[in-house]
Amino acid sequence: MIERPSLSAMGWQLAKDANRTLGGGMASIELMRRSFAKRGWLDDSEHALLVAVARFTPGTNLLAYCAGLGWLAHRMLGVAVALAVASLPGALAVTLMSAVIARLVASPVVRGGLAVATLVAAALILSSAWALVKPHLFGSRRVWALAFALAAAALFASGVTPIRVLLLSAVFGALSPPREGAS
Repeated sequence: MIERPSLSAMGWQLAKDANRTLGGGMASIELMRRSFAKRGWLDDSEHALLVAVARFTPGTNLLAYCAGLGWLAHRMLGVAVALAVASLPGALAVTLMSAVIARLVASPVVRGGLAVATLVAAALILSSAWALVKPHLFGSRRVWALAFALAAAALFASGVTPIRVLLLSAVFGALSPPREGAS
């Protein structure tokens, strides 16, 4: 016989299990399964049913599983408590972190750090691009390399999106004559 938890015991256990794991909803669901099974509040067949329903319903599997646990224990009141304790702490944490980040980004020191980080990232990308292009510019295919670079720049300057420039570049590279000595 499955024992059903009190509303407060169910809510407290769900609040602990749903909000203390990392790795997605399935990690939290497994923690809840273990906690509820250990206390005799859930058996394997109920767990299997809840997982199946949670995976079938649109949205977050974790919240669907919590709603199912709440329903099994206390019907609609259990669903309301389960969803509140599973979602409100995370929503509050995200809201507070968003407010902190908004204030940090307004700081001149942080904005300067972000600008420096952007410059460093751009320099790394350009240095990698140079390492890839350099052999072609100073090798036997410099005319093709120059034509390729000019065509890509012209496409980008005319408003063609970067993805389309890359796709057209791939076609251009595929149609270009092979290198001398290439098999």
